[in-house]
Amino acid sequence: MEAISMNQQHQDDEILALLADSVTYEKGFRLLVTTYSERMYWQIRKMVLSHDDADDVLQNAFVKVYKSIKNFKGNSKLYTWLHRIAINESITFLNKKKKQMTASIDHPDLGLANQLKADRYFDGNEAEVILQKALYTLPDKQREVFNLRYYDEMSYKDMSALLGTSIGALKASYHHALKKIESYIKGD
Repeated sequence: MEAISMNQQHQDDEILALLADSVTYEKGFRLLVTTYSERMYWQIRKMVLSHDDADDVLQNAFVKVYKSIKNFKGNSKLYTWLHRIAINESITFLNKKKKQMTASIDHPDLGLANQLKADRYFDGNEAEVILQKALYTLPDKQREVFNLRYYDEMSYKDMSALLGTSIGALKASYHHALKKIESYIKGD
């Protein structure tokens, strides 16, 4: 783990050095995209669910990164900064989508179920569809914490560093998310 972390830090240092020079800026940005696009895609995908939407949000996130990378101060790891942008772009996208949603008020998750089943990249079974529908009912912060803990198996300590939230608050968010998911699945 330590070697991976040191290799990643070395690569981040290389990316930032390339980005700092106007002559090598484009090369640095391409390296940043190559290095982090898959990780960012999956973080976004867990929030927005659809492959096509995740691609759109990822593109928007990289546009934002391109415009603001010069503002990166190095107070956090590069991926922490990128993750925050990806999650903020996901939340912005979801808020816009909620406003545009035309599904029935009586069946607000019907549109999500159809969207998941129609997504050619989604290969989950019915249980996964139910879990994704339950996740979609969570507030954005709880969904993010649940995804990091459940899917990424991230420690609360690492989540705290990534999200800038106390470990106690993260544990509470995860616990509340679990209870809401359980309630949704039981049909309460």
